[in-house]
Amino acid sequence: MKKWWIFGIGSLLLLLVACGSDNLTLKVDKDLYFKQNKPSTFAIKVTDDDGPVEDLKIDATFSMVEMDHGKEKVTFTEEGKGIYSTEVQLSMAGKWEIVFNINQNGKTIEKVIKYDVKEADGVAMINGEWITKEDIEFYRFINGLHIAINRENAKKEYKGKELDEKLAYWDNQEKLVQDQNQLLTQIIRLRSMALLGEEKGYKATSAEVKSEIDNVRKQYEEQKVAKDMIQDYGEKKFWDKEKKQYKLIILSQKVQNDLISQVKKENPDVNQQEILYLAQKKYEDLLVSQINSLDIEIM
Repeated sequence: MKKWWIFGIGSLLLLLVACGSDNLTLKVDKDLYFKQNKPSTFAIKVTDDDGPVEDLKIDATFSMVEMDHGKEKVTFTEEGKGIYSTEVQLSMAGKWEIVFNINQNGKTIEKVIKYDVKEADGVAMINGEWITKEDIEFYRFINGLHIAINRENAKKEYKGKELDEKLAYWDNQEKLVQDQNQLLTQIIRLRSMALLGEEKGYKATSAEVKSEIDNVRKQYEEQKVAKDMIQDYGEKKFWDKEKKQYKLIILSQKVQNDLISQVKKENPDVNQQEILYLAQKKYEDLLVSQINSLDIEIM
């Protein structure tokens, strides 16, 4: 699996206590989070008066400040430009003392920091923004909502064996949306392209979002199963989330429309179906490139 990074947002320069005289400074570059029975990536940046310091050998020992939960020893890997990272699996969130042993040109330097390890607020991060369990549950609900609508439509349109096949298909789709990784992939894809839209200077205006919400609201109101499910979910909660969702959708659509225009310009004699096919291929290639450019960490 690709190693994804999130460099710490708002990490603070920590008070360091050194044994011996040196001018090395350590700053947390990627925050450490507690994950139940899973390791978390932790990164530091080492600098001196001249900037980032490279070619260091760094080990560290973690121990809790207020209780005894044993010690966790780790070795850091140099990433370049003064960044050193490691994987740490801790027993719990809380206040930890980290003792660093830094070997620089044969000289060992010890530095100590007190670090508050917090529990992860979600299942993943994109550029420092959490994808929460609530986000996952909303995607599970919206997928389930669309499956329920399609199942009801199939009952109206088909009969006999053909109906059984359609219902079996939607039953299988319902099983797939129970897989958190499937839902997380959907979220990452949409947020990644929405971020690209913002980078290109696009905006999703309030009027655009309202127009989209009005349209989808009309569609749902025509489906009893949709109305019932939304009522059970909580109408205000649902539509508040839909507004945030459609902001992302509009941004990603503007990126897609750009690609369609580009393909039309490059292929003036190609029919509409081929244009959409080529634009979709460009979209998927761009999506892969965009995801690779982001700092993403799965918790």
